[in-house]
Amino acid sequence: MNLALGRAGVTLGLAAAILGAVTVGYGLIRHRPELVRLSRWYAGLVFLGGFVAAFAMERALITRDFTVKYVADNGSTKTPALYNFATLWGALEGSIILWALILGGYLVAVVLKFRKRLADPLVGWALFTMLIVCIFFFWMLVGPANPFKSFSPPAGFDGPGPNPLLQNHPLMAFHPPMLYLGYVGFTVPFAFAIAALITGRVGEGWLLATRRWTLIAWGFLTVGIILGSWWSYEVLGWGGYWAWDPVENASFMPWLTGTAYLHSVLVQERRGMLRVWNISLLCATFALTILGTFITRSGVLESVHAFTTSGIGVSLILFFALIVLTTVVLIGWRGDRLRSPGRIDSPLSREGAFLANNVLFAAFAFVILLGTLFPLIVEAMNNDRVSVGVPYFNRMTMPIGMTLLFLMAIAPVLPWRKASGELLRHRLIWPAWIGVGAMVFAVFVGARGVAPVLAFGLGGFAAGSAGRQLVLATRRQGWRGLVGRANGGMIVHLGVVIIAVAFAASSSYVRQAEFTLTPGQTAQFAGHSLLYEGQNVKQESAKIVDQVLIRIDGTGPWAPSLNKFANGNQTIGTPSVRSTFTDDVALSVIDIKDGENGSVTIRVTVQPLIIWLWIGGAVMAFGTLLAVFPGRRRNPLDAVSAPVSVEPPKEPTGASV
Repeated sequence: MNLALGRAGVTLGLAAAILGAVTVGYGLIRHRPELVRLSRWYAGLVFLGGFVAAFAMERALITRDFTVKYVADNGSTKTPALYNFATLWGALEGSIILWALILGGYLVAVVLKFRKRLADPLVGWALFTMLIVCIFFFWMLVGPANPFKSFSPPAGFDGPGPNPLLQNHPLMAFHPPMLYLGYVGFTVPFAFAIAALITGRVGEGWLLATRRWTLIAWGFLTVGIILGSWWSYEVLGWGGYWAWDPVENASFMPWLTGTAYLHSVLVQERRGMLRVWNISLLCATFALTILGTFITRSGVLESVHAFTTSGIGVSLILFFALIVLTTVVLIGWRGDRLRSPGRIDSPLSREGAFLANNVLFAAFAFVILLGTLFPLIVEAMNNDRVSVGVPYFNRMTMPIGMTLLFLMAIAPVLPWRKASGELLRHRLIWPAWIGVGAMVFAVFVGARGVAPVLAFGLGGFAAGSAGRQLVLATRRQGWRGLVGRANGGMIVHLGVVIIAVAFAASSSYVRQAEFTLTPGQTAQFAGHSLLYEGQNVKQESAKIVDQVLIRIDGTGPWAPSLNKFANGNQTIGTPSVRSTFTDDVALSVIDIKDGENGSVTIRVTVQPLIIWLWIGGAVMAFGTLLAVFPGRRRNPLDAVSAPVSVEPPKEPTGASV
């Protein structure tokens, strides 16, 4: 039943996407709006197909239906319920089901949002573009990533279960869906960008239609990246949370280009500038989500975060190439309409700061892209395997990150068009003093080295600037002043500052050592006392948990463990972390000697301010939520705030051609 139901769902989704694209495309070309309006029914059927496919797979996983090959390869009767549910996105084929389901959901959401404007060609072409994307992903479910292949299990068969690392922490139930909600969410602004190019309506209108969708997708991607870092920190046991791994980079690159767009779009809305750049950013962001899926799921690059290999790499890279080619052709076609009517009056202006901001974000993304793909390029050219390590990424990205922190402080206080020196001194004096105070505080608490002290100073400078804007907004409007894109964005800035300072402190002052202890023995490290009390062995459904009980400064006991999974005979370590607002003490088991007086070897990692990474992520999520809601509308007659006309000038009557 599960096989039949799943195949029916995939077939329905693919058929609806194909028929919908043909119907909507024909209606747009022939100017028949009644056909375009049928998109609401096709959107519903596409979502229904994705939902039925996801339901069938979850039902097969829950009932341990090993006649479904995906369940036989990734499921097990011993897998706990939460991780069994999360197995849907634990391997390639299931993750494509999740992608198709979320894509269908976004398609329905767009139809509902624009239900009164379905006959508008801009909306119609956007829906057509989304249906084309739906065709691709449902086609993969039929072809190279088919999750509903049959299997004949022998008597007593039990599957291996998901990769042990994927059933070692509850975050696996939340981290991938959040990432996919972000990845897939960028389909909506991409579709409207393509629609704007096709229709020639490249002015402000399409921006107004998509900016909130972009912000929502960006918010989900932000939460997904933070949760992924947390998962890495809590599960992998190496004492870190970010290693510039290819899969980590794959999610970070579209975040960077999406962030650049959220800033530069303000320039186009206010001044009619950066039209080509904004469309290119949106298309690049969506293209990078496809490239990220290729990196994550194709197996072409080694990664501690990649748990599957497959043959879908060719399909993904061809689709990526199609996106890039289509974007380039359409931009070239509409080159005359994309000329910006506005210009930058002064580099010392908000638009000037945003332009510098975008250059830095683009450079940031390029550096990461080059470092990630360089091993593939070398292997393709010379058949040699090389690796690009953490030092390259740290060395190349640190100056960019510091400069971005500086711009975060400057840009919010700059007016549009031009700023005077007196105005800047007035607006930046207190943020600058906060930055100086932060540097003094950093040195006082033990920070050493230029990079971490500078990070504290620039972080304080940027936090002071954002705080100033929030204080002014709340004075004028009360708590209502915290709502809206501008002021919600300032709260996001505060979250970024918290993460930047925590990242600088934790990465610069990490201390790590290994100890071999016997029961009752104490070790001293980095100002902390570690007392080994003994072992505790627990039998769980899928694994044997061999815990090491350790008290840290008299608290606990904390219980890092070695987990021995029955399926696959794998042993996976699970760290235990004591977190405070000042530092984290992370314990990982290296080796356990059997016997009553057996010794253990543990790795101890002490890092300051780790918890502030997760607090900063929560602040960013909260700020994004506030930014989604509309804030105070500006006076359209304000000369500074009024948008520049975005429609091309009409030809005078009788003009020669």
